[in-house]
Formats: sequence, C-alpha cells, structure tokens
Amino acid sequence: MNLFTPPVEIVREKKARAPQVSVIVTLYDYGHFLDACLDSIRAQTQKDLELVVVDDHSSDGGLGIATRWLARNEDALAGYRLLHHTKNMGLAYARNTAFAHAAAPYVFVMDADNMLYPKAIERCLDAIKASRAAAVFTQLEFFDERHGVGWADYWSVERLKRGNYIDAMALVDKKAWEKVGGYTQMSADGWEDYDFWCKFVEHDLHAVFIPEMLCRYRWHGQSMSANETRPRAPALILEMSMRHPWLEL
Repeated sequence: MNLFTPPVEIVREKKARAPQVSVIVTLYDYGHFLDACLDSIRAQTQKDLELVVVDDHSSDGGLGIATRWLARNEDALAGYRLLHHTKNMGLAYARNTAFAHAAAPYVFVMDADNMLYPKAIERCLDAIKASRAAAVFTQLEFFDERHGVGWADYWSVERLKRGNYIDAMALVDKKAWEKVGGYTQMSADGWEDYDFWCKFVEHDLHAVFIPEMLCRYRWHGQSMSANETRPRAPALILEMSMRHPWLEL
C-alpha cells in the first residue's frame, strides 16, 4: 500500500457487525450520478452490506449528496462510513483509503458513476467463496451515451499482456489487496486498474469471471477513459512497461 496516509476525516458512520461484504465507492465530482449508484447498492439481494464512500475532495457538492443519501437510507445498511479527503489525492489513494476502512473480508469496488444489477454482489460472493479466487468480476453493460456489452472475459495472463480488459468493478479479497500493496497512483493519471490486475499476476493471484451482465458501466463525456486515459496513453504505456516488463503493449 502507499506509505503516505492521505488526510482523511470521518464525516458520518454506523459501525457494522461482521458484514460479509464492504462496498466501496470513490467519489470525485460525480455527485450528480451518486444517488443512482447508491440506490443500486441499496437494492442488492445480498444483505449485511457495509458501504464505504470516500469523497476525494469533490468541488461539486458530492459530499453533501452522500450525507443526505445516508440520512435517508441508513436503516437499509448493516453499516457505513462516509470519509472525506481534506485535499484531492487521486483515484488510487481514494480506493486505498476505502479498503483500509472496510470492515468486511471481501470488498466490492465501485466508482460513483456506475451501477449494479440487484444480484451482482450475491453472485460474486458465491463465486469467490466457491472458487477461493482472489477476486471475481462480471460482464459489463454499457449505458448512457453508449450501449452494448462490455469487453470483460475470462482471466488470461496472455490477454493481460496486450492490454486491460477487466474493469475495477469486482469483488476483491481484502487479503489480496494487502498482498499486492493496494492500488498505485500512476504518474500519468489512469490505468490504476490495469496496474492492479498486473500485480495480481506477479503475486500468483487470479480472478474468476462470471459471464453475466451484472455490472453497469456508465459511458459519458466526463469519464476518465474519455478525458484522461486516451490522451495520456503514450505516457501510460511507458510507465506500465517499466513497472511490468512482461507486458507486450
């Protein structure tokens, strides 16, 4: 994990009693999508969920939106923590903050602009327990400005060599997150998810794929893939190749 601890404050919390899954949501200026994201978590068939929301110093009032949603829905959750970075730290730090504060042995990773179908977490939890894998991910459904089936497929080191096809939305064994050292902040923002899965390979960990559309990826003009990752691809390719020499990018 990153050695530097971000400046974080607990805004609101309700301690859970032995939750099975912690759902973590990282938030930075996606406040207008947040209610839909959190509503989809509330609608999960899997009960005993803990929710951990990390606001990475949003400038759009996202922290207030999260606070009001929790006030309306706190009885539907086994527990929750609303955390606030007192300065913007970036996606990797936000995710690591959320993992560090998650009480459950399994952590489902979400960004604030995405959504889940009701059985997503239940299906993932069943699969990770049955397989004893380090993580479980599902097929995606694109929605909003683009519609269709996502690019997810079965775990393959050979395929990961050529590029990432596994989204961040996954159920991760918290021990696996600890083993790989958490998420790494890239010098050129983007591809933190790809780096995370590459570290799985290097630590002899693997993930299991559920070939069902259980997770919904919102495609919109503000997404990181449109605004940050593509323009910075050359720098990211260089950084990833240096971090993981076995890649063939």
